[in-house]
Amino acid sequence: MTRAVVLGATGQIGRAAVAALARDGWAVTAVSRGGDRDARWPGDVRVVRADREDDGALSEAVGEGCDVLVDMVAYGERHARQLVSLAGRVGSAVVISSVSVYEDDEGRTFDTQSEPGGFPEYPVPITEAQRTIRPGDASYSTGKAALERELLAAGDRLPATLLRAGAIHGPYCRTPRELYFVKRNLDGRRRRVLAYRGASRFHPAGVRTIAELIRLAAPRPGTRVLNAVDPDAPTVAEIAAAIDAVMGVETEDVLLDGPPVDGVGETPWTTPAPVVCDMSAAEDQLGYRPVARYADTLPETVAFVEERLAGRDWREAYPKMATAYGDLFDYAAEDAWLERR
Repeated sequence: MTRAVVLGATGQIGRAAVAALARDGWAVTAVSRGGDRDARWPGDVRVVRADREDDGALSEAVGEGCDVLVDMVAYGERHARQLVSLAGRVGSAVVISSVSVYEDDEGRTFDTQSEPGGFPEYPVPITEAQRTIRPGDASYSTGKAALERELLAAGDRLPATLLRAGAIHGPYCRTPRELYFVKRNLDGRRRRVLAYRGASRFHPAGVRTIAELIRLAAPRPGTRVLNAVDPDAPTVAEIAAAIDAVMGVETEDVLLDGPPVDGVGETPWTTPAPVVCDMSAAEDQLGYRPVARYADTLPETVAFVEERLAGRDWREAYPKMATAYGDLFDYAAEDAWLERR
C-alpha cells in the first residue's frame, strides 16, 4: 500500500483530500495542528497532531518516508525549502497554490486591484503559460509565487505538482463567499444590487474538484503547475440565483451598469474583468475529468453556512470574512441608494 501524508488535513481542502486518497487505496496520515479526525474518514486513516511550522514535528510526521506529501498550507520560500529538505524521504509533493499569482500583460495583479484601473485584464481563459507576479514576501500572491519558484527549481530533488486554485468553496471554509447571499436571504432581503450588471466572473474551485486533482496527481509524480478550478465559471447573478434555488427563495436583481457605488452592488465575487481559467493541462497531464459543477455542490455549502450562522453574529461566526471584506451587509446604505434611484 502506498503512503500519503496530508498537511492541513482538517482544513477545508484537507478533509476532502484525505477522504479521496483513502478511498483510492492510499495509507493516509492526516496531519493537523489539532490532531482531529473527520467522521467521514475511514478508520484506518492515521491522525497526527503537528504544526508544520515546527520542522522537527513535521519530520516526525513524515517518519521513515511517504510516496507523496500533500500540502494545503505551504506558503513562501521557507515552506518550500522545508519540503525540499524532506526529499530523501518523500517521493513527490502536491501543493496548493493560487490563481492570484497570475499577472496580466500590463503588469497588473490582484495586488494592484485597489488602484485606479489596477484590476488585471487576463486572457479568457487563463492558461498556466500566463506570466506570474514577482516572488517575494510582500503579499499573499508574492508569497505563493515564491513557493512556486523554489519548488519548481528543486524539481530534480522533489517532483512537485502545484495546483493554482481559484475561489475555493465548500464546507469548512473560513471565508465563504456564499455567506453574502445566504445571510441576505436569511435576513429577508428580496432585492439585491449587483454591479457590472451581475456579469462578474471569478472562477470557483470546489473542494471536490481540488481533491480529485490531488487524487490524480498523487500517483503521477512530476514537476508541473496546473490550474485547479471547477468546470464552469458562473456569473455573480448566476451564483445568486443558484443559492436562491437551494434556499427556496425568490429575489429581484437590480443591475448597475458599472462599478459599485460607495460599496452598494459589491459582492465577494465582484470584479470589473473576468478571471476564468483553462483546465486543458490538467485534462492532458492527469486525465482529469470534471466531477462537480459549482451549483452541484451548493446544498452542502449553504447548509454548512446556515448551521454556523445559527444564533450568532456573522462577524463572530466568520471573523476572517469580516477582516477581509469589512461590512458586507450595510443594508441602510443599500436602501438609501435604492430610494434615490
